[in-house]
Amino acid sequence: MQTAFTPEQLQDPEVARSNEVLRSCVHCGFCTATCPTYVELGDERDSPRGRIYLIKEMLEKGGAPDPAVVTHVDRCLSCLSCMTTCPSGVHYMHLVDHARNHIAAHHERPAPDRLVRRLLGFVLPRPGLFRLALIGGLLARPFRAILPGRLGAMLKLAPARLPGRSPLEGARVHRAEGTRRKRVALLQGCAQVALAPEINEATIRLLTRHGVEVVVAEGASCCGALNHHMGQHDAALALVKGNVAAWTRELDGEGLDAIVINASGCGTTVKDYGHMLRNDRDWAARAAAVSALTRDISELLEAIDLPAGAPPEPLAVAYHAACSLQHGQRVRHAPKLLLARAGFEVREIGEAHLCCGSAGTYNLLQPAMAERLAARKVGHIEAVRPDVVATGNIGCLMQIGGRTAVPVVHTVELLDWATGGPKPRALMR
Repeated sequence: MQTAFTPEQLQDPEVARSNEVLRSCVHCGFCTATCPTYVELGDERDSPRGRIYLIKEMLEKGGAPDPAVVTHVDRCLSCLSCMTTCPSGVHYMHLVDHARNHIAAHHERPAPDRLVRRLLGFVLPRPGLFRLALIGGLLARPFRAILPGRLGAMLKLAPARLPGRSPLEGARVHRAEGTRRKRVALLQGCAQVALAPEINEATIRLLTRHGVEVVVAEGASCCGALNHHMGQHDAALALVKGNVAAWTRELDGEGLDAIVINASGCGTTVKDYGHMLRNDRDWAARAAAVSALTRDISELLEAIDLPAGAPPEPLAVAYHAACSLQHGQRVRHAPKLLLARAGFEVREIGEAHLCCGSAGTYNLLQPAMAERLAARKVGHIEAVRPDVVATGNIGCLMQIGGRTAVPVVHTVELLDWATGGPKPRALMR
């Protein structure tokens, strides 16, 4: 693709990077076949190729974007399926992230939209505040069917009960059983801590049982993805730097063999820290080191050669591949191989490459499209008649779990159960 940025514009490293991405696009259109919004809407402007054109014109022009451009960029899930499909290696993620930052800096959204985005950006990364919000959601659940738009969508996603605090919350070091094979840092996350603390509990049990010491680094918090994808650039970078500093202290202390993420949406962002801070001379090297050490939990379990197990009950598992894992991190086979090795019957679902509609805050900001994609995904899941659904991302777990009677659990909960841990709570209800 030809671009027409001025030399002055190209002095900005973000524009220079977007220029590289744009010039790598050859207009082939392969991405349209795997884009969830294009598959649903059939509008070229809601395809990656169409958005690339719109973003190019917006960035070249500079200043306030056309409201129509904002609409079509907002509809993008950042599922990154287009990056898996693209034969030219177009790094769409960096381009759309830059577009969102540009929109946030130059576009005045309506007051209700600004308020919702600020609330989400402030509350979700803070587990304490998020718990309070969930309590409010529980009280308002009886009214969820009559509330319109985003309010109704938020209440539909609120859990029917509020999980208690994990007994492991606050503990900094979890010692390995037997001989220590590895020492890793675990990102506890933000929304996951409040919504499903059993995921971190299962992760810690599984790793320590197999000789891995788990440390929760002091000062590590939200990965910054939620703010980053809403164009809240400064808030995102503050969280990124806090995590890089926390994990660097551990690296400089007793050392780390890996930084483990069990929410794949977070993992995709942490693996991109090196890019996000590449132009900051004080942080670039440390951020790159953190990204290089980051592993999804399934990658680490595969690397330590998790022994074969046998679940106490024979179960058919429909594996839902989170977009951030299969497209963002290109981790496609490890979770299924681990589940099969543990003795579960793994069933593939149709259109596995398409997003479920969760996508961070997307299901709150774009509820109509998210609902369509969720219905499509649940239809494919139920068609294979599984006993349980396994996934590697908290957002997918909540999005799918609220729309089907089939229990939905994190992959690590099943692996923990098959190798000596307790039965996942969702399977006991």
